[in-house]
This record gives sequence, structure tokens and C-alpha cells, in this order.
Amino acid sequence: MARINLLPWREELRKKKQQDFVAGIGAGILVTALILVVVFMYIEGIKEYQTRRNTLLQNEIAILDKRIQEIKEIEDKKNRLLTKIEVIQKLQESRPEVVHLFDELAKTTPDGIYLTKFAQAGSVLTLDGKAESNARVSAYMRAIDNSPWMNTSVLTVIKGEGKKDGQMNDFTMTAKQGKKTDKPQPGAVK
Repeated sequence: MARINLLPWREELRKKKQQDFVAGIGAGILVTALILVVVFMYIEGIKEYQTRRNTLLQNEIAILDKRIQEIKEIEDKKNRLLTKIEVIQKLQESRPEVVHLFDELAKTTPDGIYLTKFAQAGSVLTLDGKAESNARVSAYMRAIDNSPWMNTSVLTVIKGEGKKDGQMNDFTMTAKQGKKTDKPQPGAVK
């Protein structure tokens, strides 16, 4: 005999399909959530890695900035020391020049000339004094111009107003301090 199924098979089929659908949606949501968690963790890992790199770079930049500052300080100190060395060398070079200058002042001053004041500003010498006559001043200027340690004498003032017997002329002249090698030697080719 043929069997007749009187159970509501369509309704069971619909329930099974509905359960499968809900299970599929649940599995899809679960897989999607899992993918989102993995992607989120990956992005957070990349962010953390980049943050560590940025921190490392900032630390290295700070170290290099300190080194640059130290180098600048060392260069400034070096420049100051070089300036001091240069000043000391100039003083060492000029030390004998002062001796020669005073020696030349004594040698070039003719009889009848008396120096009352001597001043030096750089290489410019200012000589104040008294002279028995203008001819003595001229002789003094020639002696300065022929000196190996002084040159370029220029008379700026000479006074002899109201000269009485025995009274001397006041004079002021300038000259330049030179070095022995500043003047051409006789017979030297220019």
C-alpha cells in the first residue's frame, strides 16, 4: 500500500530553510566581524610601528641637534682662539718694532729739536715738539722719511708767533710707522 505522508512537510522545509538562512547570516556576520577585528588589529599594528619609528626619528633628530649645537660652540671657540692667536702673533711681531721705533726716534731727532709729546694710533705717529728753527724741522722730516722704521712725514702745525730771542717754534707732525722691509732698497728694481 502506498504510504501517504500527512505531515506538514512544506512547513518543515520552510523552517529548515529559515534556520539555514539565519545560520548563514550569523556565520556571515561572525566572519565579517572576525575580518574587521583582524583588519583593525593590522591597522593598529601599522600605526604603532609608525609611532615607534617617528619617536625614534625624533630622538635621533634631538641628538643630532645637540651635536650640531656642540659643533657650533666648538667652531665659535675655535674662531675666538684663532683671533687670540692672531692678536698674540701680531704682538709678538710688533714687540721688536716698538724698540726699533724708539731707537729710530732717538737717532733721527737732530740737534735743536726737542719732542714734548709722542702718540701712536695704529701705525700713525703724532709728534709734538719744539725746534730752534724751521730748517731743523725740515731736517727732522727728511731724517724720518729716510728712516727704515718710519716714513711719510707730514708737518701739520708750526708756530713761531711773537718769537723772542731764545724762544723756540712749536710744531706738530705725523708720520707712519713702517717696517724695515717697507722701503725699497737702493738699487732694487721696482
